[in-house]
Amino acid sequence: MSRLPFLVLVLLSACTPVPGQPEPAPSRSADACPHGVEYDVLAQEAAMGLRVLSLRATNCGAEAVELNGYPSVTVLDAERAPLLVAVGQGSFGISAVTAFDAPPQPVVVGPGESARTGLLWRNTYTDVSAPPAVGEHLEIAVAAGRPAQVYTPLDEHRHPVTLDLGSTGKVGVMPWTAMTP
Repeated sequence: MSRLPFLVLVLLSACTPVPGQPEPAPSRSADACPHGVEYDVLAQEAAMGLRVLSLRATNCGAEAVELNGYPSVTVLDAERAPLLVAVGQGSFGISAVTAFDAPPQPVVVGPGESARTGLLWRNTYTDVSAPPAVGEHLEIAVAAGRPAQVYTPLDEHRHPVTLDLGSTGKVGVMPWTAMTP
């Protein structure tokens, strides 16, 4: 008679939580927030070729972060290589969008608090000599010269959100704005 089924049963029961006892809360390691900021998608809008991706940056560090101006953003392809895309402040001549063209204001983001920014682009494909540009990842930092991290935008269902730039080659960036709790 083999002892393997008995051993498997013992190992599985050792990994199963006891009913009625609370599971221990996951502990946050120092590596869980290496840049002090975590990003997530707030919303995405698409109308008549104009695209807006709203992003939230949450301070996951222990000290307040002051944001003044625009995040530093590089659009990356599926292999995480930079796309030949111009990234500019405000609406960047893409379309007149008030929130993107508002002057930057200093925003202090305490631990656990968040600020908002956004990306604006057009999905227009007029140059058939090259394939359309599609961004799948962003290299993003809270400001130029600050540590950057690669972020893959995901929607509320955890599906990737792409920047379908077509052949336009331009992305506008909204200044940081405060978020009310």
